[in-house]
Amino acid sequence: MIQYWELDKLTAEQRAKIMTRAEQDIRDLLPLAQEVIDDIRANGNEAVVKYARKFDAENFTADMLRATPEDFAAARANLDPKLIAAIEMAYDNIRTFHEEQMPEKMWFTEVKPGIMAGEKISPIASAALYVPRGKGAFPSVMLMLATPAKVAGVPRVVVVTPPRPDGKADDASLVAAEICGIDEVYVVGGIQSIAAVAFGTETIPAVDKIIGPGSSYVSSAKRLLYGTVDVGLPAGPSESIILADENADPRLAALDLLVEAEHGPDSAAILVTHSKEVAEKALEILPEYIAELPAWRREFVETVLSNYGGVMLTGSLDESIAFVNDYAPEHLEVMVKDPFIALNKINNAGEILLGDMTPIPTANYALGLNAILPTGGFAKTFSSVSIWDFLKRSGVGYLSREGYDYLQENVAMLADYEGFPAHAQALRIRNQILNED
Repeated sequence: MIQYWELDKLTAEQRAKIMTRAEQDIRDLLPLAQEVIDDIRANGNEAVVKYARKFDAENFTADMLRATPEDFAAARANLDPKLIAAIEMAYDNIRTFHEEQMPEKMWFTEVKPGIMAGEKISPIASAALYVPRGKGAFPSVMLMLATPAKVAGVPRVVVVTPPRPDGKADDASLVAAEICGIDEVYVVGGIQSIAAVAFGTETIPAVDKIIGPGSSYVSSAKRLLYGTVDVGLPAGPSESIILADENADPRLAALDLLVEAEHGPDSAAILVTHSKEVAEKALEILPEYIAELPAWRREFVETVLSNYGGVMLTGSLDESIAFVNDYAPEHLEVMVKDPFIALNKINNAGEILLGDMTPIPTANYALGLNAILPTGGFAKTFSSVSIWDFLKRSGVGYLSREGYDYLQENVAMLADYEGFPAHAQALRIRNQILNED
């Protein structure tokens, strides 16, 4: 049954569940995640293979952990050339967008005469990209992660992705990796993959950063490994809000509500509108669209719309936008008369897609924007994946004698106040040495 709420009649419990979304699922999985992480850390490949056999491919062996050149060649041969062309088209747009994000490698400004301050921009040394598979295969995620990593110039980029039942990686994901220039793909997923790249095993390298969306299992592993390795932005499970006013076509709103809902039963998708007519017509037509989906996706959608998702009626467009800002959705689609005016009032969303002609799937695949976005309300403080996830900034300073003379007395005074005598001494005795020369 599709949930229907009126914002001003929500109970505290209902609102808390809507806002929390899959967070409770993640908390429930933490004990299991800790058990698997401890096993991987202690037993390496042996434990990785054990969990791969248990969850993914019953005949999995250690020599299947890394995709071989023959696997890449077979993947390309297995795919329809038109699908490869679609991947290449999407890659081209995504690469163009991320190349525009690249900053200068170094910059300086003269703060005062003789005082130069700036930054040097460098790529991180290594990164593991998590490309999910299970409820589907996601070459688009490979493109969204691998493209900015390569544009940023990360020297070692590896991929972890769950195996198919035959123990091999998804064909399209391998081809997407190859198009992006990545040949180090490890066929392992779930909690075990996050632990493997955090600690390293006999086959899988430890890396400096792990990034990519995943299920509640993957999210729980990242939560526990925060502090051990950089786990990037909180990404997954999927979620969206369709923001509509009285001018929106309820058929389009209903169609787009199902987009993120079909990702999995732990996703969230909400149509938020102050138009009772739009809400009622969307509710009326949704069963017809849901019936068009294959059974396994239909089950996901029905679960989502009866659990963390549904249709929300508000009192006004301003109330709708206030709800959006409080919820901070991963994907936000704005279907109102003046979307650019509404844009000025929207502060919290991982991605904001404006107008009827910009449905979520276009950005998921090929608009150029990065579709790996913060979830669970973290869009209030996190941004989408970008080249900045793979770069770091080092502050760079230089003082001439003129600049040093300008600073030293006040710096020593501040050091005295904060109780750092060695700091002050480094300046005062330096002054004596400099004056001897």
